Amino acid sequence: MNQESIDRVIEMAWEDRTPFDAIQIQFDLSEKEVIQLMRKHLKNGSWKRWRKRVQGRSTKHQGKRSFLVGRHKCSRQKSISNNKVT
Repeated sequence: MNQESIDRVIEMAWEDRTPFDAIQIQFDLSEKEVIQLMRKHLKNGSWKRWRKRVQGRSTKHQGKRSFLVGRHKCSRQKSISNNKVT
């Protein structure tokens, strides 16, 4: 995986409303692999903050989301990230 892809995965992982499923579709990384990537590429303090923030967050898990429509999406998202999910 090149540095640009790693940076994008990290960015998506930090976003509250981007589910792990979207990362899997775009980068073929499971939730476990994203966690490993984050552990490897973040400083220890940043890693701990991210894990604390993500654990139990329903918006990071597609099946736990309470909303299906009406989610915010930046109008430039596809052009910025070439996101296959959008």
